[in-house]
Amino acid sequence: MTARLIWAVGGTLGNAGLALLLAPLFQGVLRKVTARIQSRQGPPLLQPYFDLLKLIGKEDIESGEAPPMQRFAAYLALATVLTLAGLVPMGLPVPLAGAGDVLLLVYLLTLAGVCTLLAGLAAGSPYALVGISREMMTMIALEPLFAIAIVVGAIRAHSFRLDVVLSGSAYAGGGFPWSGAVMAAVILSSFQAFVQRVPFDVAEAETELMEGPLMEYSGPKLALFKWAQMTKLILYATLFVALFIPWGSGLPALLAWLLFWVKLTGLVLLVTVVAATHARYRIDQALRYFAGLLVAAFAALLLAGYGH
Repeated sequence: MTARLIWAVGGTLGNAGLALLLAPLFQGVLRKVTARIQSRQGPPLLQPYFDLLKLIGKEDIESGEAPPMQRFAAYLALATVLTLAGLVPMGLPVPLAGAGDVLLLVYLLTLAGVCTLLAGLAAGSPYALVGISREMMTMIALEPLFAIAIVVGAIRAHSFRLDVVLSGSAYAGGGFPWSGAVMAAVILSSFQAFVQRVPFDVAEAETELMEGPLMEYSGPKLALFKWAQMTKLILYATLFVALFIPWGSGLPALLAWLLFWVKLTGLVLLVTVVAATHARYRIDQALRYFAGLLVAAFAALLLAGYGH
């Protein structure tokens, strides 16, 4: 086995394992900080681990006529985010840099959202159908934003290779371009929606739709969805750090790795503060908000095309 193959396998397993291990911890931090902001005690920091273990240990209850898609969607959701973990640089080079390009990354990011739609469709509950209708409208307005951000980075880097676009070379030298600044503001403004946090968790909306698309799920399948949802926070934060705040990636490996997790933790804390201090948007308010961001994103794409 060549060193490149060893790194591809080992790095992918390491990234996936690290994302799975730390995702519940970040969820615990999010809950704890939210509680402190709202002057509450809050659950224990490790409560998300206990919740997942409890769900995994429960009986997997489903009706005899449950469609195979109801089970498949849960496995596909987690498989998608674990594949994404091999395509992002978690403080180190991209493990699967030669296995695909930025287009594959965009497809997998979209598939992560499609899994929720499949889950709701398979469940057939009225609450689930309302939830997936909201999720579908949100995806149509939201998914192009990160796709444009990645394409802008590819234009700046003059390459569609993952290791080039996500290594910081897109904005290396010559200062931070206008297209990068606009896209950084757009993605930061919509980041809560990408990770399905307040004020943009309109598809689940526990107080309105009682988890929406996931209402009919329980036991291990619900655990898989919850775990995948927690892991998406780390993956989207990783992409934001890699695209827009890559400085320090050229340091020695250990320092670069530590600095990466410091930046990612800071972004998670920002998500927490926003979620704890804002009320949920209605779906029509969210769509109007995303429409404005989409206009700004296309302006950034135009600027990148002209070298700005």
